[in-house]
Amino acid sequence: MSRRTRDRGQPKVLVVDDEPDLLELLELTLSRMGLDTMRAQSVAEAVGLLNAQAFDLCLTDMRLPDGQGLAVVEHITREGLDVPVAVITAFGSAENAVAALKAGAFDYLAKPVALEQLRALVKQALKVPEKAAVPSSYQLLGTSPAIMQVRDMIERLAKSQAPVFITGESGSGKELAARMIHSGGSRAELPFVPVNCGAIPENLMESEFFGYKKGAFTGAEGDRDGFFQAANGGTLFLDEVADLPLPMQVKLLRAIQEKKVRKVGATTEEPVDVRIISATHKRLPALVDAGEFRQDLFYRLHVIELGMPSLREMREDIPSIADAILKKLTRGAAARLDPEAGTALEAYPFPGNVRELENILERGLSLAADPQKITAMDLRLTPPPEEADDATPPAGDKWPLQDYLDRVERTAINEALEKTRYNRTAAAKLLGITFRAMRYRMERLGIK
Repeated sequence: MSRRTRDRGQPKVLVVDDEPDLLELLELTLSRMGLDTMRAQSVAEAVGLLNAQAFDLCLTDMRLPDGQGLAVVEHITREGLDVPVAVITAFGSAENAVAALKAGAFDYLAKPVALEQLRALVKQALKVPEKAAVPSSYQLLGTSPAIMQVRDMIERLAKSQAPVFITGESGSGKELAARMIHSGGSRAELPFVPVNCGAIPENLMESEFFGYKKGAFTGAEGDRDGFFQAANGGTLFLDEVADLPLPMQVKLLRAIQEKKVRKVGATTEEPVDVRIISATHKRLPALVDAGEFRQDLFYRLHVIELGMPSLREMREDIPSIADAILKKLTRGAAARLDPEAGTALEAYPFPGNVRELENILERGLSLAADPQKITAMDLRLTPPPEEADDATPPAGDKWPLQDYLDRVERTAINEALEKTRYNRTAAAKLLGITFRAMRYRMERLGIK
């Protein structure tokens, strides 16, 4: 089949998935970026559409009713179709992601899909002009000294190849900063591979990071690359690096020092060239002092530190960031906060930082009687701003009892969701409750 040419009209995206909720989320996000979408719910349906018409981009889930999304990737590669394709993989399925990259996919997204990553991926694939796409970097808007210093530092770090260590609270934009460093440097056209170190089972870590050879263990039916091979030439982002167990820290240190990795079951090493950017919300020096993190690895990772400010440290920027988020959520429509809502946001402690701000505003838009004006009541801020100075309530602030218990429960759920990259099933397991109980609690507490 000959390579198709695309017209210069509205970019068209094929979304392949059989989950109605995810399809709706993807279509809504893409439409807000000014893109036309078509859906397919199986491999056969996707192949039929790809053969019948031209697309500018294909997003496919890996699990489909009649086979693997890998078959869609292989069809596009085999037929020489001029369609960049990205895959959506299940939580923790690095093996599938690496297989898709080898088959011809240019990138992948992990479930639950992070909308910032989706927008960045689409923009990269389509090379959407800046004015046509919704900005993905609104988190770094503002004129406060804290954020201006971060932007300046990112610009300088992008020009170097030194390892970068990013610190900051959950939701403060650590991965966004890592992506900006990567995209502003000489490796921009090569892979950026994010890894949540706290989400990988310890017994799978070595094979996930370094790959494995056929027959290395039960179920190893073929050779597989790991994160290092997938990021070769580009950037490997190690999020929550403090969660790595000590045995894996030793192996990671050797890979960084030698710039070589050995697949599980292999007898020889292979060279890799990756820039390492790592991040954590924990105090790594304290873990080093406690013997929970290797000092030699700490010094390898902690060459240059980039500290991401919390939203509480840049309260003067909350109005401009909120305005940018509202424009993004409404595709530029005239939605605004009334004065009381703006005052409430500026007083709120934001334990979840900008990520939480976006969730609050999205909830406010959904609940607002007037879609052009959001009130303080629409925001449903709990606990009320005047009652909370910190994410964790002080010991004496335990009355009324239900409010106190709700704050404690909300904090625990948000921490579990953050640790599992917002996979509700995994978060429920971590908390020791059922998925049904998790969903009920999230609805009751207004957690999105």
